[in-house]
Amino acid sequence: MLYREKYTEICPDFHLYTRVWIPDPDEVWRSAEIIKDYKEGDKSLQLKLEDETLYEYPIDPPGSELPFLRNPDILVGQNDLTGLSYLHEPAVLHNLKVRFLESNHIYTYCGIVLVAINPFEQLPIYGQDVIYAYSGQNMGDMDPHIFAVAEEAYRQMARDEKNQSIIVSGESGAGKTVSAKYAMRFFATVGGSASETNIEAKVLASSPIMEAFGNAKTTRNDNSSRFGKYIQIGFDKRYHIIGANMRTYLLEKSRVVFQAEDERNYHIFYQLCASSSLPEFKDLGLTCAEDFFYTSQGGDMSIDGVDDADDFEKTRHAFTLLGVKESHQMTIFRIIAAILHLGNLKIQGERDGEVCSVSSEDEHLSSFCSLLGVEHSQMQHWLCHRKLVTTAETYVKSMSLHQVVNARNALAKLIYAQLFNWIVQHVNQALHTTVKQHSFIGVLDIYGFETFEVNSFEQFCINYANEKLQQQFNSHVFKLEQEEYMKEEIPWTLIDFYDNQPCIDLIEAKLGILDLLDEECKMPKGTDQNWAQKLYDRHSASQHFQKPRMSNTSFIVLHFADKVEYQSEGFLEKNRDTVYEEQINILKASQYQMVADLFQEDKDAVPATPGAKRTPRINVRSAKPAFKAANKEHRKTVGHQFRNSLQLLMETLNATSPHYVRCIKPNDEKIPFKFDPKRAVQQLRACGVLETIRISAAGFPSRWSYPDFFNRYSVLMNKRDLSKSDTKQICQTLLKDLIKDPDKFQFGRTKIFFRAGQVAYLEKLRADKFRAATIMIQKTVRGWLQRARYQRLRRATLALQRHTRGHLARRLFQHLRRTRAAIILQKQYRMLRMRRAFLRVRSATLTIQAFARGMFVRRIYRQVHPQEGLCMQKEPLCLLLRCALRIEARSAQHLKKLNIGMENKVVQLQRKVDEQNKENKLLNEQLSMLTSAHSSEVEKLKKELQQYQQTQQGDGKQLLSLQEEMEQLRMELERAHSEREVLEDSHGKERDLLRKRICDLEEENALLKQEKEELNSRILCQSEDEFARNTVEENMQMKKELEEERSRYQNLVKEYASLEQRYDNLRDEITIFKQTPGHRRNPSNQSSLESDSNNPSICTSEIGDTEDVIQQVEEIGMEKAAMDMTLFLKLQKRVRELELERKKLQAQLEKKEQESKKSQVNEIKTEVTSEHEDFAYNSLKRQELESENKKLKNDLNELRKAIADHATQNNSSNDVQDGYNLLLNQLKLANEELEVRKEEVLILRSQIMKAAQQKETGKNMESISPNASWPNSDRHVDQEDAIEAYQGMCETNRLLEAQLQDQRREHEEEMEALKNQVDLMQEELEKQQQAFLQTLQLSPEVQVEFGLQQEITRLTNENLDLKELLEKLEKNEKKLKKQLKIYMKKVQDFEASQTKVPVERRSHERSMQVAVQRKEKDFQGMLEYYKEDEPLLIRNLITDLKPQAVSATVPCLPAYILYMCIRHADYINDDQKVHSLLTSTINGVKKVLKKHQDDFEMTSFWLANTCRLLHCLKQYSGEECFMTQNTAKQNEHCLKNFDLTEYRQVLGHLSIQIYQQLINIAEGILQPMIVSAVLENESIQGLSIVKLVGYRKYSSNAGDSSYSLDEMIRQLNTFHSIMCDQGLDPEIIQQVFKQLFYMINAIALNNLLLRKDVCSWSTGMQLRFNISQLEEWLHGKNLQQSGAAQTLEPLIQAAQLLQLKKKTSEDAEAICSLCTSLTTQQIVKILNLYTPVNEFEERVTVAFIRNIQKQLQERNDPPQLLLDFKHMFPVLFPFNPSAITMDSIHLPASLNLDFLNKV
Repeated sequence: MLYREKYTEICPDFHLYTRVWIPDPDEVWRSAEIIKDYKEGDKSLQLKLEDETLYEYPIDPPGSELPFLRNPDILVGQNDLTGLSYLHEPAVLHNLKVRFLESNHIYTYCGIVLVAINPFEQLPIYGQDVIYAYSGQNMGDMDPHIFAVAEEAYRQMARDEKNQSIIVSGESGAGKTVSAKYAMRFFATVGGSASETNIEAKVLASSPIMEAFGNAKTTRNDNSSRFGKYIQIGFDKRYHIIGANMRTYLLEKSRVVFQAEDERNYHIFYQLCASSSLPEFKDLGLTCAEDFFYTSQGGDMSIDGVDDADDFEKTRHAFTLLGVKESHQMTIFRIIAAILHLGNLKIQGERDGEVCSVSSEDEHLSSFCSLLGVEHSQMQHWLCHRKLVTTAETYVKSMSLHQVVNARNALAKLIYAQLFNWIVQHVNQALHTTVKQHSFIGVLDIYGFETFEVNSFEQFCINYANEKLQQQFNSHVFKLEQEEYMKEEIPWTLIDFYDNQPCIDLIEAKLGILDLLDEECKMPKGTDQNWAQKLYDRHSASQHFQKPRMSNTSFIVLHFADKVEYQSEGFLEKNRDTVYEEQINILKASQYQMVADLFQEDKDAVPATPGAKRTPRINVRSAKPAFKAANKEHRKTVGHQFRNSLQLLMETLNATSPHYVRCIKPNDEKIPFKFDPKRAVQQLRACGVLETIRISAAGFPSRWSYPDFFNRYSVLMNKRDLSKSDTKQICQTLLKDLIKDPDKFQFGRTKIFFRAGQVAYLEKLRADKFRAATIMIQKTVRGWLQRARYQRLRRATLALQRHTRGHLARRLFQHLRRTRAAIILQKQYRMLRMRRAFLRVRSATLTIQAFARGMFVRRIYRQVHPQEGLCMQKEPLCLLLRCALRIEARSAQHLKKLNIGMENKVVQLQRKVDEQNKENKLLNEQLSMLTSAHSSEVEKLKKELQQYQQTQQGDGKQLLSLQEEMEQLRMELERAHSEREVLEDSHGKERDLLRKRICDLEEENALLKQEKEELNSRILCQSEDEFARNTVEENMQMKKELEEERSRYQNLVKEYASLEQRYDNLRDEITIFKQTPGHRRNPSNQSSLESDSNNPSICTSEIGDTEDVIQQVEEIGMEKAAMDMTLFLKLQKRVRELELERKKLQAQLEKKEQESKKSQVNEIKTEVTSEHEDFAYNSLKRQELESENKKLKNDLNELRKAIADHATQNNSSNDVQDGYNLLLNQLKLANEELEVRKEEVLILRSQIMKAAQQKETGKNMESISPNASWPNSDRHVDQEDAIEAYQGMCETNRLLEAQLQDQRREHEEEMEALKNQVDLMQEELEKQQQAFLQTLQLSPEVQVEFGLQQEITRLTNENLDLKELLEKLEKNEKKLKKQLKIYMKKVQDFEASQTKVPVERRSHERSMQVAVQRKEKDFQGMLEYYKEDEPLLIRNLITDLKPQAVSATVPCLPAYILYMCIRHADYINDDQKVHSLLTSTINGVKKVLKKHQDDFEMTSFWLANTCRLLHCLKQYSGEECFMTQNTAKQNEHCLKNFDLTEYRQVLGHLSIQIYQQLINIAEGILQPMIVSAVLENESIQGLSIVKLVGYRKYSSNAGDSSYSLDEMIRQLNTFHSIMCDQGLDPEIIQQVFKQLFYMINAIALNNLLLRKDVCSWSTGMQLRFNISQLEEWLHGKNLQQSGAAQTLEPLIQAAQLLQLKKKTSEDAEAICSLCTSLTTQQIVKILNLYTPVNEFEERVTVAFIRNIQKQLQERNDPPQLLLDFKHMFPVLFPFNPSAITMDSIHLPASLNLDFLNKV
């Protein structure tokens, strides 16, 4: 059982909410949470599962083992399982499941073991960029990976000089072969160039063969490997791969003769049967696989998705690739077919099976014998008989039916095993190397522990091998644990080590299972049942052996992984594997040599494997079974052979440092990223992962360094302890206070060791402390918030109350005021109203009283005075009138007072009334007149009416008729009117409809017009936009193509530089090898391109081919030859021409070889004479040319003098021009005459020289004095006139014959050239015909497009050719113009020089400083030196110059000095001097850079000077495009005679090489700083939190050096200051830092993508701060425009991604919109790696990551995950003219350039 940590060992009681693991039948382990505190004595635990269901976990009896504790969430997802606090099976399973399903991490460390889970899909984590990312890294620094294990093995091999082994194990289908392949790919990439080694490619090429012969279908895997292989990759002293060797183990031979249900035999049998219909296989006699016994036992003959015939073709192709002959291949297939026929033999039993026989007419026996080439009768006899040898005589005995079948099967297995070993041997021959091996790394691919329903002898052997491997693994783990404890000075006796040696002893010890099996096999009547009974009797007391209850033939072995029940049936026969000597002797006598060789005895021995130096040599032999012919049957049984081969394997592994990879198959359905807990636990138990956990848990699995522990758990310390300076003492004090049991931890020298569960306890205390602090903070903050809210509410309430009360008071006051006013108003109004009523009543009463009294008085008065009644009656009226008038008068006066102007108005109104009255009168008069007239007319009418009535009575009838007609007419009229109205209505309606329709049509027309206009405008806009977009895209594409072309060009320059460097190294090595004693100059002090002024340089104008150049260099000498730098440019332009010339030369060479074979004798005879003739002709020609050159110079000087004299007399320009034309004509005539004379002289001199030679060598001629000369005089020798004439004629004939031969040769060469052209035209025609045929098969649209592409290509090529021709013509034109200007200038200078006194040539003395001092005022910016001083100039100015020597002068001073020297050489028109100086300068710079390959200052110094010299050559070239910023003085310093364009290009190439070297130096300095400075540096103190780590982290980075961000910034400052001080162009400085910042971004981001421990929120904050520091640095150095900040954008977005919220879909949209510079794979990778550093953070859910992937699926991102940190941007060198004039430059004395004279 695994180690269990009980609750009582951590805390006395079980608290609420504690999480545990409980067993589950489906998920193996299930998580639950305690909902009730547990006390000792309780019989059950009250739990709540994750689905909220309640569960009662029984604890019976009380106090028994409790469930496993669950780790805190902060520990889940660890890279290393040993970093978990609780180490047990459910914790391991859950951690693997979380990493595999949620984070898609297939690799996990478990101590020294790498657990690899097969994802069943291809992942982008195995590219070259990932290999480079893991190369050179410590194993614990990066995320788990197979490359990390391979890197660890490679580093240990190089560091410890010890051989290494990588043991890859796992069950079938777990991915063992793929893991081994990736490990070998890593070694091929890191240990050497893959293109040069091809070891991996060769091993992969053997895979189809090994799979065909060694793989088969099983119940668990369709392509199960049924053997183990050990691939040994050899390395030399430089640790580069030199070869490989493969050894096989544990081949399952029994599968050849037996297959279980639903399984198949080896693939090769079915492949051969599927291809049996091929013509070459008709002789094999094969049919379908169902017809053969050896291939039909499993039932199912096919595999879904597998084509056996197609796989067979792959197997044959692989045989061919590995160099297996066709005859050997056919023999292999014949052997395979023979095995199938052997299985179909019909064995006839007689006498109850005691005697057997095989019919001689058995077709399968005949086929078996014919296919193997053995004798039919002998094989028929010895298949059923055996030979018994005694001391006296030999007997032949018949075998029983059972023995014959077993012998036949053993023979088939032997034949197949020997064939398999032969194939392995030939694979090793293909991988063999002759180079001496220094060390090796072995990769063991072997199957793991197996257990099936029926387990037989094969499973027993496999599990036995795994027991041995597990023992070696346990001992290795135990050894590492003990070394760690001893190094930390911890008592190692605390570890309880588990050893499986008793189980191994049960199997292999004396009288063990194998020993008893071999003993039973020796018994004549031995049976499986007897052997099983012996096992029961012997091992029943063993703790690792059990007897099943229900079986007497089976036995159980308790292995380390599980107990396995084996069926003993078939053990004896499989162990005997009896193959009789007689059968083997028959096979040895086969007529096929390969079949006979398979069974030769010398095949048994294999030489020892060479080991590494300083390591013990191990004799490693093949694992194939060995047999000897000394007995009738093989002496060694299969079990014994297997034990020996296993022992050899263990010896090999023990002699190496092992590394373990355990492959896990997550499910049997091969579904990607599906995790089956049952299958995973079964494999974890079987592969030793849990055993590693057991060993780790037995000791102190959790380990913390003192600083990390202090940083992590300082929150648990008090202030008094924190005030101490000793961190170690503080940690010890804290642990003693927190953990009372001293056995739970140990203090080492550098680390603290904890028992299992203690880190979880500390994490719980830390979480409780944080929780308490959080609660306190929350309480305080909430209280403060509530108090602030209360105070805010109180202040608001008081303010509201105050304002409300004031408002109410004001409103009450207003109400009272208004009420009082209303009362007053009411009082006054009521008083007034009552007073007015009273006054009215009073006045009325008084009036009534007055009138009543008056009436009564008048009535009395009337009675008294009746006569005065009338008067009395009138008196009241008068009184009333008087009163009325008075009242009126009063009112009028009142009105007058009120309205003064009313009178006038009244007058006016009165006037108007008068006028109206007048008008009324006139109208009345008119009316009266009209009434009178009307009355008269009425009377007239009445009279007429009476008359009419009288007449009408007579016409009554007519009137009635007329009335009727009128009625009819009226009715018709009304009818017409009604019809008209109807028509008008209908017309009106139709008109309205038409108008409406017209309106609608007009509106539609208007809309259509509007839409048309809109569409037109839109089309125009779109066309403009498309045109603009297309233009922008074309520009971008052009820029991109330009950048790519520039990048390719610079890569070519870089490759050229590397090849040049390689050439230098090879030349140095050759020189060292050829060096002999004596005085010789050491070539190591010279550059490969160093030139010597005394030797002629190799000019490209005289060289037409690279071979000529090499030939001349060899003739001149490798040490003295000067490589012309323009040759590189010429060769670049002539790449295509060289290829054609190569073909032409090859054809000529073949032709010449044929001719040389035919005429070898004639050539030997004529060789000496032809050489003499050529030498004589060339020497004479050279002498004649020299003499003629002198004559021409003299004539030229005389003509110049004559022209000068003539020019002094006539100053007109026409005369000078005429003189110049005359000079040219005379020169032309002189040249023509010279050519004629030259040919004549050459012919005559050659005749004379040949005649002289013949006279000297003639036997019958008189000797002539050797001093005799043959000048061109008129001397005659009378005695020899006839001889000389005859010889002259002969010589003339020979010359003519030679000329004819030359013409014939030229004619033949022209014919060959024409033939080559015809061939090329024919090839081109064939290509065009093929292309035309291809286009005919395409669609018409594709044909048109293809035709356009072809035409564009053709026109482009023609355009390029025309451009090249045009450039050549323009260059020639420029040269001719410049020469013409030079000649004109010389003529003018010559004219001017005639008027001056000739200046004497200065002497060679060096002490002329006083004269130079006097001429400084007239300094022209030129420096003069002698030819012999050039090496001294190069040495003082370039080779030995230190940058500090010119630090106080003008920047780039050497470049200015070199240009002034070049200008003087140009001034004196010395092309050799210019060429020599520039070549020596370039070679000197290269020599300095080669010497200081790692010196940034020196490289930057010469980059600045090279660029400045390049700028000077441009600025003073005389080209107008470079002279726009020149001053008049600077224009005077331009070059006059030479065009140095080609040298400018060479300097440009040199600048690119220096720039690349500068970048490499800077990257080499910065690269170790980046990760620690950018990702790990804690710039913000206290922000980063130490993450829990495991065994790997502490075991691999003990002595790592860390850098801070400030150190990296200081290094960048150093780079910047050096480049600025040395005058490097600002544009180049910007490009340098853009490249460096890209490298910083790439390395940091790649490291982030491969490290789980840095993907957290705190790291994102820290990273963003560090990047801001770099951005501030760029801003401070004015490098914002360099683009360096933009290169950091992916890293910035990664930091922001770590900080963003990751929960909702809005968060996903924000991430997708923000992270535009990151690819989809990078975003998903970071989200998968995101790890909370404390329990308060939340993990990223799988659903959120799927949402991100869904939103980003439309992106077309590149497939690679990591950035290419080796990518280099193409560099540009923009033209940057200098404002310094040459005459203002001062030469410091420290340069020792006294030999330079100012001109």
